[in-house]
Amino acid sequence: MDPRTWAQDVLRCRLCETPSPHMYCDICNIYLCKACVDEHLSDRPNEHSVIPFQNHLFPNLCRIHSSKECELFCEQCEKPICVKCASSKEHSGHGYVGMVKALDSQKAVLNRDLKELEKFVLPKYHEIAKIVNNFPVEKDIKENIRKSTAAIDKHGDELHREIDNIIKQMKSDLDKMSQNIEVLKKHKNNLTSTISEITKSIADLKKLLKCSYTDSTRVFAYKSRNAEFKRLPPKLTVSLAEFSPQVIQPEQLHKQFGSLSAFSIGIEEHGYTLELPSAESSPIHKPINDEPRIITVIKTDYGAQNKLYSVSCLNNKEIWTHGHDKILRLYSMYGTLFKSIKTKPGNRPQDIAVTGEGDLAYTAYWDNTVNIVKNNQTQTPIRLQGWKPHGICSTSSGDLLVAMDSVDDTETKVVRYTDFTEKQTIQFNDKGQPLFSTSNRYYKHISENRNLDICVSDRDARAVVVVNQAGNLRFTYNGHPSATKESFRPVGITTDSHGQILIADRENNRIHILDQDGQFLRYIDDCGLDGPYGLCVDTRNNLFVSESDTGKVKKIGYM
Repeated sequence: MDPRTWAQDVLRCRLCETPSPHMYCDICNIYLCKACVDEHLSDRPNEHSVIPFQNHLFPNLCRIHSSKECELFCEQCEKPICVKCASSKEHSGHGYVGMVKALDSQKAVLNRDLKELEKFVLPKYHEIAKIVNNFPVEKDIKENIRKSTAAIDKHGDELHREIDNIIKQMKSDLDKMSQNIEVLKKHKNNLTSTISEITKSIADLKKLLKCSYTDSTRVFAYKSRNAEFKRLPPKLTVSLAEFSPQVIQPEQLHKQFGSLSAFSIGIEEHGYTLELPSAESSPIHKPINDEPRIITVIKTDYGAQNKLYSVSCLNNKEIWTHGHDKILRLYSMYGTLFKSIKTKPGNRPQDIAVTGEGDLAYTAYWDNTVNIVKNNQTQTPIRLQGWKPHGICSTSSGDLLVAMDSVDDTETKVVRYTDFTEKQTIQFNDKGQPLFSTSNRYYKHISENRNLDICVSDRDARAVVVVNQAGNLRFTYNGHPSATKESFRPVGITTDSHGQILIADRENNRIHILDQDGQFLRYIDDCGLDGPYGLCVDTRNNLFVSESDTGKVKKIGYM
């Protein structure tokens, strides 16, 4: 190699070896010349990311305006952008924060996850692995199977011997029955002999009756045997031997033979939900912004004539909604209607929740059902008897929590469903008193917190009731004492990744934020909220607020 040109020959196109390539594939980590880019993308274009070579050297440069550095982070699009991008039509009306602040915020999330994994999650997995390692190994399992097989064979041989003994005994009894043939023969012979004697006596009597006076000696010599003949012989009854087999019942025979406990490996799907230590105390909070800000406003098809109620995040880019009509609607962050699902007559949704599998669950108060929309098909796995469901949420373990009223409006309870089977009922405190109001004028909303607490918004009681996973009361929040506006009447409720509880206060046009122990942190009351009703939080802790009268959904940054 010519030492005068070695620096130029270090980097070459991987495909054609052209020196000084201008492009770079981030996925494959190879250099490409512009002429070879199409060939590289031709096999699997969606699995490559080809960028200008200088962007590889300076990764913070804007991919659209290659000479500009990304100084901002678009909260709507969730990506770094340059100042020129911020002024473009694509990002018009979006909210921005500085890259340093966005990076610090994201690193705080990474640091929290790192600490959780190192301090709690990984040790728990090691603990589980230690238990599993104490389970029988393959050799022990095979030996157990061998011994069990031998025991079954031995018991089977014993049962066969018993059956053979029974058969032998029955045959022996039949052999003994042959002796009765001689008895029957003797009885028949005796009977034949007696009949002959009676016949002879009859004949003799007839002859004597014909005797004259000269033969009177014979007549007087007659000895009657009638008394002897009138003693009749024993009456015999003969019953032939008959074998009556019992119907062979395999199930009963199986029970009599014995039982075999199955070798199994039990998997408790919901038994290992990790509850972090100090669930009764608040975690370290990410600082709340001094000025919560509106990131975007999503306009929907709802409004004064068709009020908007619940909102639930499908992901960071799509939200499900429901209102006064019988249609469930899926919107993008730009207000594009992606999907609408019309429910059955009489099946108007009361509340909605996205499950861990991405399906949509909704309650139908008037026909007493809990429904699941899966692959655009509606299923009804839960039909209630005597109860009307309203608030619903999906838990971290995949259960459904449903708040419901009795049909006579005298009772309210929260029920946990695992695989659509009732597993827990939460209704009374430790003194036997109702945890929730029973006037049932307004529906209750429900959410599970990250420490597995269950938070219920009880508008009739003008309170938020929080119980732990076992259903024991932790605290009740009745609004902040310094409130000077309308009384506290909570509606929608949600929680974020820091265990904070967010509550919609519709009459006062604000959101209450509490820590997980019920301590008031602050209001969100400066984002122009107009009748806030439904709440949900995405994975980045962005708050979505549905406004019942305006039909708008506001995405708010508050962290």
